[in-house]
Amino acid sequence: MNQNSKSIYSSLPTPTSSCSTSPTLKGSKIEDNSSSVISPEFDFEINQPPVGRPVRVYCDGIYDSFHFGHAKALEQAKKAFPNVYLLVGVCNDQETHKRKGCTIMKDTERYESVRHCKWVDEVIEAAPWVVTQEFMEQHKIDYVAHDAEPYQSTESGDVYAFVKSQGRFLPTKRTDGISTSDLITRIVRDYDLFLMRNLQRGMSAKQLNISYLKEQQLKAQYQLERLYVSVMDQLNVWKSESHVLIKSFASLFGIEPFVVKYIIGEA
Repeated sequence: MNQNSKSIYSSLPTPTSSCSTSPTLKGSKIEDNSSSVISPEFDFEINQPPVGRPVRVYCDGIYDSFHFGHAKALEQAKKAFPNVYLLVGVCNDQETHKRKGCTIMKDTERYESVRHCKWVDEVIEAAPWVVTQEFMEQHKIDYVAHDAEPYQSTESGDVYAFVKSQGRFLPTKRTDGISTSDLITRIVRDYDLFLMRNLQRGMSAKQLNISYLKEQQLKAQYQLERLYVSVMDQLNVWKSESHVLIKSFASLFGIEPFVVKYIIGEA
């Protein structure tokens, strides 16, 4: 288990056998005859996990441009208990575009990206934007895993509020420095560089949705940059060769150290 997982789940309930008189907990307070615990980091209870079968944990999201931040969140959910069956719901394009805007990947591509993550046991396609009691019962979900910050929608101030109220919410932590928005920002910031990159790989101006003038501007800029690099490289070669010639000439008169130090400027 990685460091993030340990810090998050060290206070969660652990599975116990049916014959135990008290559950084994890691730094949490037991309430109501061991039916739930309160994590010191959060203001909601977390139920004891079921015994004798895999714990069914559900994560949901858009998972656009699936990256290691997504994978680490799913890893935390998968490692929450010793035996977890991880279901991951991925929202479709219609729901996502209506509520959050356009995506880079189509929903079918996002389904496949998540399906190929090693922590995932099952992908639920076209998952609902808001988890309902009916949905949880349909898929026999024991816990919903997500970061603990309230996730708002038009239907609710926090779409996971009712899950938290039932003690069936598992908090995960985000990975700093990586998100789909971050990746898009990097591309937008270096827009011309990525346009030139794809033009060099054979894509047309039409495919890139740019004008003929923009295409020619980028190509001219690229050629100027190549010319500048080539000239600077040649100047460095000449400079190096001239230093060798000067030092060779100075050595004939025994003044090479003086020339190297005060004329060429080498230490």
